[in-house]
Order: sequence, then C-alpha cells, then structure tokens
Amino acid sequence: MSISLLVILIGFSLCIGRIHLSLITVGKCLLSSINIIHYHNSLAHEIIFSLRMPRIIAAIIIGAALSLAGTSYQAILQNPLVSPDFLGVSNGAALGAALAIILNLNIWCTQLLAFTIGLLAVLIALVIKKSLKSSKLITLVLSGMIISSFMQACLGLVKYLADPENQLPNIVYWQLGSLEKISWNNLKIYLPIIIIAVTIIFILRWRMNVLSLPDQQTTTIGINRTLETLIIIILATILTACSICLSGPIGWIGLIIPHISRLIIGNNNQKLIPFSIILGSCFLLFIDTIARSISVGEIPLSILTGFIGAPLFIWILIKNRRQL
Repeated sequence: MSISLLVILIGFSLCIGRIHLSLITVGKCLLSSINIIHYHNSLAHEIIFSLRMPRIIAAIIIGAALSLAGTSYQAILQNPLVSPDFLGVSNGAALGAALAIILNLNIWCTQLLAFTIGLLAVLIALVIKKSLKSSKLITLVLSGMIISSFMQACLGLVKYLADPENQLPNIVYWQLGSLEKISWNNLKIYLPIIIIAVTIIFILRWRMNVLSLPDQQTTTIGINRTLETLIIIILATILTACSICLSGPIGWIGLIIPHISRLIIGNNNQKLIPFSIILGSCFLLFIDTIARSISVGEIPLSILTGFIGAPLFIWILIKNRRQL
C-alpha cells in the first residue's frame, strides 16, 4: 500500500511543475530512455531527467534518511520527543554551510564543510559524555544540547559578520531547506553513503527491539548494549548530516513521521523502520512537489513542513493524551 502511494507520487511529481507535462508524455520519455520505444521531445526530456528526476530521488532519499534517523534515535533513547538534530548535527552543518558562504566557496566545498562540522559536533558530544564517565543516555542528550547551543551561537556570529546584501540572504535561505540546487553530481556523492547507512540500520532493526529491554536481559542475550547503541547513533547522525548537506535543515520529518508510523504499524521496529522509510519518502516528495508548484518562486521546505507538521503533532498529542 505505502509503496503504491510512493509510485503514484513519483508519477505525480514528474508531471506537475511550472511546466505541466501529461502522464502520457512522461511515460513515453521514460520508455524512450530505456530504448523500448522511439520518442523525441527534447524539452520534456530535459525537464524530466535534468530537473525533476534528481529532485524526486533527493526527496525520496532525504525523507527516508530523516525519518529513519528519527525512528532510530527514538527507539534507542526510548524518548518519543527526540529528533535527528538532537546531537547538534543540524546546527553544526548549518554553521559549516554559513562559513562556506561567507568565504565564497563553491557548492561542493559548502556541502563538505557542512558535513564535516556536523559530524564534528556529534564527536564533541560523544567526547563530553565519555569524559563524564556516564553510561546514561540522558548524558548524551544533554551533551548534544550543549553543543547544539554552542553551534547556534557560532552561527549567529557568522550571520552577524556576513554581508547583509549578498551573503546573509543565502545563509538564511539555506537554513530554511530547499532541493532547488540538487543535481546528479551532488547526488553521486551522498547517495551511496545514505544507502549504506540505511542498509545497516535496516539489518539491525530487530536488535533495536532487544536494546529496548532492561540491561540485565540484553547482557544475558549476549548483546553489547553500549557498542550497538553507539553504532546506531553514529549511523543515524551520518544520515542526518548527509541530508542536511543536500537540502539544508528540514524540520519535523524526523519527529512527526516516526509518530505517525507507530500509530499505524505499532512499536515493532522490524515493521516500523521499513514503513517509516517509505512514509518519510512520500511525505517529503509531496512537500517538495508543492513547494516548486504552487507559486512562481520556490517556497522553502521547512516552512511547509512546519505548517503541516505542527498541526499533525498537536493531533498526535491529543490522541495520546492519556499516556502523557
């Protein structure tokens, strides 16, 4: 059912845009690209394969990555309010991108710097937790909050120093999230990393159920709780960092999609994780199609996810009010 919805949304996204294409035209272009039929329409071919297809693939993998990261964090930390940026990766990546913008670096250097500082923020949080010699996960959460606040302060300083006419608007727009600058070239860099991280978490999904058990039971089963928790946190952080590098920060997906998935599927991570991956892909693909279609200028993604995510989260809170 969910896979069918994703296929329908892909077809819808290929057709809809500032220049509308019929489903027949899209189908003919796709079939001609694999030499099943002969059909020549250079404009439609350019729109589909150079503009829309990279964005559709990016929306699918970023939606999947953020929702999977959120599901993994919430399962491991047993906290439904944890989101993918809780270790400071979002603010760290935003700081890296802002530094690249004021240094007038190209898009490749911008993404590389965002990725590097995003991961550096997580490593610092892990070092703080280790230096405190605490095995409690709440220590990691608090360390992440500290680093996130520090990165946000650094980002504020960079924005203060930026050129208000050219650089500052670029920084602000990047922070709102967009797939406008997605191309096949930057997809080639991050797509393999995301696929590898998603695959590993997918394989380990049944162990997340075990990790939710008390420490004594996991020890009896023979699972190294600390090591496996750390592995999943690092993989989820890599997914978040790669997603932010491609699109900028996009809010709510990593928080809302896991909750909706649990309402539909339940808490069993073996079923929850595949469902949240597909649902996250569908959600961001739908949002991006709206963002590039409903106005002349492109609407930043975080604005739309906020307008949709906030009411959905209120509805979830009302539905689960007895458990609060």
